[in-house]
Amino acid sequence: MPISNRLDHYLTEHHIHFQTVNHSHSHSSLQSGVAAGVPLNNLAKGVILEDHQGRHVMAVLPANNKISLSRLNDEFNASFHLVKEREVYRMFTDCENGAIPPVGSAYHILTVCDEVLANLDYVYLEAGDHETLIKLDKEAFKELMGESRYLRFSSEVFH
Repeated sequence: MPISNRLDHYLTEHHIHFQTVNHSHSHSSLQSGVAAGVPLNNLAKGVILEDHQGRHVMAVLPANNKISLSRLNDEFNASFHLVKEREVYRMFTDCENGAIPPVGSAYHILTVCDEVLANLDYVYLEAGDHETLIKLDKEAFKELMGESRYLRFSSEVFH
């Protein structure tokens, strides 16, 4: 399974220029970054959250960072929690489990993006499988994030 159908359609429909980077099979975004030889702080991952009213939000942050739910809860005056993996799998049926593209708008999910990613020259994304990354330059990434809200809500975790 190469690029997810929804993501491919979204990229085409919005005329977003990208490159693909193939790598050996992995089991996580961190492993994908290592296998592809890309800096982990340049690899974006999507974390699906749910608020106290059952609304979903995708938080997009560097793969080597940890999300601060308290920061997001304060910013949005909400009570977010992580969505269970099996529910995430049901939301992204065109993707391999654990390889969701961090592009909430392609899946009609409100998105918040860590501002660290907006300042990078290149950002890499999971493409929906465990063997392909998408490479975007700064302008293409900002275009892909569209109406996403940018703020600082993660911190680097050292591995």
